[in-house]
Amino acid sequence: MTAAGIAALVFTVVLLVTTGYFIMGGLPLLTLQHDTPVDQRFIRRFFDIYYKAAVFAAVGASFSYALWGRFYFAMGAAALALLALAMRRRVIPAMEQLGAEIQQRNDTAVQAFRRVHSAALGVNLLQLVALVWGLTKVSL
Repeated sequence: MTAAGIAALVFTVVLLVTTGYFIMGGLPLLTLQHDTPVDQRFIRRFFDIYYKAAVFAAVGASFSYALWGRFYFAMGAAALALLALAMRRRVIPAMEQLGAEIQQRNDTAVQAFRRVHSAALGVNLLQLVALVWGLTKVSL
């Protein structure tokens, strides 16, 4: 196996582990009240770190797969990177805005924050399923 192939597999494992960890770590955070600045900041930062790690791993995987000549995998990894960037651009600002509304004692903002949190986890679960399915259906 070439160096590009090894790098592609390493980046893919990093992406799988990161996404799995995020889902498993994000679910218990739904039990938080979401009504304090500490809860909101922690959750927002947790999501922000995940999205940055996912983009890094997906871009690395995409370039590595392209160098290795596995263009379907490269396109799939690039799509995952774009999805993580898009989610980061939507989720983080939404959480910041809702966090400010929660501080003003807006009770509906807590429910909206939970919905954003849940929806982001759902998208990431679908991403993980698509990633695993793609790896099992497309042969190396």
